[in-house]
Amino acid sequence: MSKKLFKVAVCGATGAVGREMLKTLEARDFPASEVVPFASSRSAGSTLPFKGGELTVQELKEDSFAGFDLALFSAGGSTSTKFAPLAAKAGCVVVDNSSAWRMDDNCPLVVPEVNPHDLDWHKGIIANPNCSTIQMVVALKPLHDAAGIKRVVVSTYQAVSGTGQKAIEELENQTRRLMSGMEANAEVYPHQIAFNCLPHIDVFLENDYTREEMKMVHETVKIMGDKSIKVTATTVRVPVFYSHSESINIETEKKLTAKDARVLLAQAPGVTVLDNPSEKIYPMAVDAAGEDDTFVGRIREDETIDNGLNMWVVSDNIRKGAALNTIQIAEELIKRDLVRVP
Repeated sequence: MSKKLFKVAVCGATGAVGREMLKTLEARDFPASEVVPFASSRSAGSTLPFKGGELTVQELKEDSFAGFDLALFSAGGSTSTKFAPLAAKAGCVVVDNSSAWRMDDNCPLVVPEVNPHDLDWHKGIIANPNCSTIQMVVALKPLHDAAGIKRVVVSTYQAVSGTGQKAIEELENQTRRLMSGMEANAEVYPHQIAFNCLPHIDVFLENDYTREEMKMVHETVKIMGDKSIKVTATTVRVPVFYSHSESINIETEKKLTAKDARVLLAQAPGVTVLDNPSEKIYPMAVDAAGEDDTFVGRIREDETIDNGLNMWVVSDNIRKGAALNTIQIAEELIKRDLVRVP
């Protein structure tokens, strides 16, 4: 990595992902000369821990980016739409965690283990994919390279932290109330989430898929760089605090045995294979929480088709699904000398 030091803005720093970005910058010893957290005027003046001290949160304004090299955004689509172009115009390279730029043809959509080369053509704004897409393509990439994936059928079991802090609190509160014999109040979600599963993430579209499901379809094709891959998804919110789980079925051009897949995945960057069902070893959300890797297990052949595999994939949606992937993109930009430094 470059010996240069970079001035870094973290936008939306007081949210769950923004706080995790600060922790990740510190844990990975990111080459920063200065890290400045930004948020709305409501949070300005508050402090956040960093490297044994505290950082004072600044109000995000249109002229906030002068002198910065990198701007890491986790502040929502409307904020990114307004401020990301201003940051890029000021000379920053932006890595944005919202959905605002993901399908923009001028913005790379990057998972460093999968398509780091797409950073080479960035024009100032790089998009961080959807959390459920990130962990899936990390697992798909080595299998696609070896055998060519034709079709993906994925069902997700997504933690409430993907919705934010209020959803975490709603699950906590509903659980307490129900265990005390009281009625559960639903405010964040349209129905009770405690002791329940909701096959409804984001809004429903005209085709009766949700926006979350169609994100997985379109983002996977863009990241993998192969329009021939067919993807269909069902996304479900479950009463888990952290880590998304996914049941993934793939059909490949060439035959891959379960053993072949285990070997390929065990060698893949960012992947840990936990696959010994006879010993009750398989990935679980509670084990993935707080970890950087994507965990894969229950790898087995689909006996209904010639070239099919099933697998179970789990990853921490706040870490690899958001903050970590953002920092890894920034690290890859530095490695490739793609950060514009004044």
